[in-house]
Amino acid sequence: MMKIAKEHKVNEQIRVRQIRLIGAEGEQIGIIDTRDAMAMAREKSLDLVMVSPQAVPPVCRLLDYGRFRYEQQQNEKENRKRARAQEVKAIKFRVKIDDHDFNTKAGHVRRFLEEGHKVKVTIMFRGRERTHPELGERILHRVADTLADIGAPEGMPSMMGMDMNMIMAPKAAPKPRVSEEQAEAPAPAAPSTSPAAQPEATANA
Repeated sequence: MMKIAKEHKVNEQIRVRQIRLIGAEGEQIGIIDTRDAMAMAREKSLDLVMVSPQAVPPVCRLLDYGRFRYEQQQNEKENRKRARAQEVKAIKFRVKIDDHDFNTKAGHVRRFLEEGHKVKVTIMFRGRERTHPELGERILHRVADTLADIGAPEGMPSMMGMDMNMIMAPKAAPKPRVSEEQAEAPAPAAPSTSPAAQPEATANA
C-alpha cells in the first residue's frame, strides 16, 4: 500500500482544479478534474486522499480512509511492540572479575536471551588494562561459550573508548512463561485403552 503522510487533505479539503488520480487497486487513472474524482469516490463509497501534494498536478488516490487510518495505527502499535520486545539490554563486566560475579552476570545475560532480548556485553577497562585488550576478549569468549546453548555473538568484539563491546543475540524464540501453579500441576492421567469389562452372560441349558 502506498504510504500517506499523517498530515494530508481528504475529500472536500482538496481545492486544486485538477489532480493525477490513482484508483483503489493502484491503477493509474490519469489527470482528471478534482470534481470528477470526487464523484468517482462517492460512487465507490471511498475517499479521495491527496498522497503527493508537491507533484504537478498533485497526486490523489481512492481509498477507504477510515480503514486505512485504522490499519496504519495497528501497524504503528505492532512496530512499537516489536521495538520493545527487541530492546537491547546491557551487562557490564570488569577485566578482573571473580568466578562468582562472572556467573551472576552471565546468569543475567541468559535471562535476557531467554526473554528474546539482545544483550550488549561490555568489558570496562581501567588505566593500563586498556593496553591488554586480549584480557577483555578472553572474558567475552568465555561469556559466548557459557551461553552457547541459548545465544551467539552477532560479530567480533569491538573497542569504543575504554570499553570493549559484543552483542549477544538469542538463538531461538523466547520461552513462554510458566506459572508456579502450572509447573507444579500433575500431568493428567492417560485414559485407559483396555476395553471395559463386559458382564458375563449366562445361558440356560
